[in-house]
Amino acid sequence: MTMNVPTFTVRVPQYQVDTEPDHNAVGKVVDAELQKHFMGRTVVVRGVCSPSHPGKTVDDLVQIVKRHGVDRYDPHRKGHGYENIDGKHIDLFAFRRKVTPRMRLFKDLSWGFYHGAIASHRTPYRIDILLVYDAAQLKAVLHQYEGRTDKKRDGFVFRDPERKQKALLGIVTIS
Repeated sequence: MTMNVPTFTVRVPQYQVDTEPDHNAVGKVVDAELQKHFMGRTVVVRGVCSPSHPGKTVDDLVQIVKRHGVDRYDPHRKGHGYENIDGKHIDLFAFRRKVTPRMRLFKDLSWGFYHGAIASHRTPYRIDILLVYDAAQLKAVLHQYEGRTDKKRDGFVFRDPERKQKALLGIVTIS
């Protein structure tokens, strides 16, 4: 069943990854779109890039998310970074933020996709879609990666795994 999830498009023609983008500048544009639609809400925002989903277009992924509530549609496909030393289950990785006039989110997200992808895949990734969830419907998973001493809080699980679509507040495509 496909949910009727509000979907917005934000145009950011300067957001390219052939050279390092100005994360602050693109962040302001995307954050303004999030502020326009989710002001005052505490959200969990996941970035998605279509090259991580071979054979799927941005439109395909939006339809998958509307149907499943997440872009993780193949239970047999291992996502990057989901292993941790305690073997804790993680449904998705994202940033939790309170949407305020001073919120800064996308600069951190785009920086992580750019530099993290270079470190692990030798090529930068551009975020095509943001999935915006109600933070009250997800729970942070404190986890630790093999070989690291720091603990991370960027993994989340759905409080009601049977109703993932209900946690989804909106989808933002970045063109």
